Amino acid sequence: MHPLVVLLHLAAAVMLLLWAVRMVRTGVERAYGRALKDALRKARGGHARAAVAGSVLAVVLQSSTAVAILAAGFAASGILTVSTGIAILLGADLGSALVVQVLSFDLSWAIPLVMLAGATMFLKFERREIRQGGRILLGIAFILLSLSMIGQSTAPLRESEVLPQIMGYLRDDPITALVLAAILTWFIHSSVAAILLISAFAEQGVLPVEVALPMVLGANIGGGLIAVWLTRGLSEDARRIPLGNLLFRVTAALVALAVVELSFVPMDALGMGEARQIVNFHLVFNVLLVLVCLPFTGLVERLTERLIGDKSKMEKAGALLTRPMSALDEAVIDTPRLALASATRELLRMGETVETMFRPVMELLDDGDSDQVARVTRLDEEVNRAHTDIKLFIAKVNRARLTAEEAQRGIELTDFAINLEHIGDIIAKSLLPLAEKKARRKLQFSEEGFAEMTRLHERVRTNMQLALNVLVSGDLETARQLVREKEQMRLLERESHNCHLMRLQSGMVESIETSDMHLEVVRSLKEINSLLATAAYPILSESGELLESRLAPRTREQISRVRS
Repeated sequence: MHPLVVLLHLAAAVMLLLWAVRMVRTGVERAYGRALKDALRKARGGHARAAVAGSVLAVVLQSSTAVAILAAGFAASGILTVSTGIAILLGADLGSALVVQVLSFDLSWAIPLVMLAGATMFLKFERREIRQGGRILLGIAFILLSLSMIGQSTAPLRESEVLPQIMGYLRDDPITALVLAAILTWFIHSSVAAILLISAFAEQGVLPVEVALPMVLGANIGGGLIAVWLTRGLSEDARRIPLGNLLFRVTAALVALAVVELSFVPMDALGMGEARQIVNFHLVFNVLLVLVCLPFTGLVERLTERLIGDKSKMEKAGALLTRPMSALDEAVIDTPRLALASATRELLRMGETVETMFRPVMELLDDGDSDQVARVTRLDEEVNRAHTDIKLFIAKVNRARLTAEEAQRGIELTDFAINLEHIGDIIAKSLLPLAEKKARRKLQFSEEGFAEMTRLHERVRTNMQLALNVLVSGDLETARQLVREKEQMRLLERESHNCHLMRLQSGMVESIETSDMHLEVVRSLKEINSLLATAAYPILSESGELLESRLAPRTREQISRVRS
């Protein structure tokens, strides 16, 4: 077979493997994303418990990187400490090693069954959880299929004249093998796929064990690099978690490489066959990593503080409030079209600040302290400043000669700026004080009540993005969807209210203690959603699709009866 054909088949098999791993992770996130986030948010009962939670999440998501991103996000919100986050990542790496264990077995016989079940669930059912379960099964089937394809496509490489020379060089230079594997893993953004790829090559006799072991260690380093790269734009605490994990992995990999190269490693004890030995070596490495490194997470946290820099809480609050350059351009005041576009951009920035305030509300209501609440509350000052600047800017624009359409657009932008400012006030003066009050009194919401509020919060957050999209695009169908969401929110608020009353009647202690808080949170979320829906009104009004009243029109008979 021509070398180019071999490389084409191999590249196709590798890409199928990467896509299949991503497909499984996407299905899990869509079906169980909220439950996974809740599980991670509550993984704070000691480092051992955090490591176990990280392992379970990595097995479910088939990705330690996805767990790292979640943990970094919670650290940025102040929900997780850095040392706990590092413990979670150590466990997540072990979880991904367990995933490799399962996928490395010869399960080719199961491909037709899994594919048939997955396709049936995805195509024949409407329920979201069943469809995403089908997506997960299809992803697993494609992983198994891709591994089979890799085996077939690499078979001709055993007859290559060049390959033995390359392997001979790498056998004599394990550092290069380690670095190449780290770069490959970072490039494909999946340590699971990288380890499976290495084991598949070894199984076909293309990759000797002496070269594969350093490459396994390199893949472990590359897996740590992925999380560091993906979190590079987050806050200091968020970046310290993957950095601490990477420091552990680099140190452990170099020590393990020295042991492998300088002493005899009983490979027969790791199983029969080169592929099984490599996969088991990967698992043993991660088990030892957790056991040895877990007691030192606090020490590494302090080391990462020195490497990245440690700011006081007030400085962190100031970093949140660092104001980017305003989009309001005084130079275009006399050109209304450009000035209004400038105001729209600044309004979008204001909306993003409001969204930043709104995002951590449920975490703060669940387990926030006064410092965390204060950091978010200070963002309201930025929202108020943007609101004032936009109103004054549009007032200056109105002094120019405007068309009727431009004047109307200025009114719409001012109105939405007022509504965003109102949303900021609701968050800062209603929702966040409730979080402080709950923490001060050491109260707890009932599980059902908190789940209801979380669902409402996520829906409002989605609608916030929808409203900002409507503001920019002016799309009629999106505007319709936004207003439909307002009606749906009204129904959900009523349903939550009724469920809450039923819990009160049943005598549930948590519901009784937090009754006023629950009702106020739900009312506030509904009010925020209603304010967001106003972004759609001008578009629907212009197209004649907005009713002036929800009241049904009266007949002549009804009017006569009222007058009489």
